[in-house]
This record gives sequence, C-alpha cells and structure tokens, in this order.
Amino acid sequence: KYFIHSTGHGVRKLVHVKPRVHFKSNAVLQAGEVITIEPGVYIKDWGGVRIEDMVLVTDKGYDILTKADRKMRSL
Repeated sequence: KYFIHSTGHGVRKLVHVKPRVHFKSNAVLQAGEVITIEPGVYIKDWGGVRIEDMVLVTDKGYDILTKADRKMRSL
C-alpha cells in the first residue's frame, strides 16, 4: 500500500537507466551491471523514507558498494 515505486534501476553515466528492478520486470541482470536497490515507504499527509544502496552484480551474486552507517538515531 505504501510502497509506490520500483525497487531500483540501473546506473551508468546517467543515473536512471535500464534495467528496471521491479516485480513486473522481466530483465535479467548481468555481471558487471551496477543497480540501485532503494525500497521506500510514502504515507500521504505524513511523509516517507527511502534507503538506497548501490549494488554491483557479479558472476557469483552481488557486492554492496554503499558503505553508509545503518544505525537508527533519534533526533
């Protein structure tokens, strides 16, 4: 209900390129591609949040390129 966009997309010189990472996509990821995985939740009249990782597709799976700290912090 609150997840209103695709899961991610390809990244090259331009940021938003194929393949589209979405449950309706029939794209097959290839080793060497860089994609984003960016789940987000958006609630009308409240706000939202999105966490984005850059991921390198490899022959054996994937490597997460993002090195951000994921600890929750209170304001």
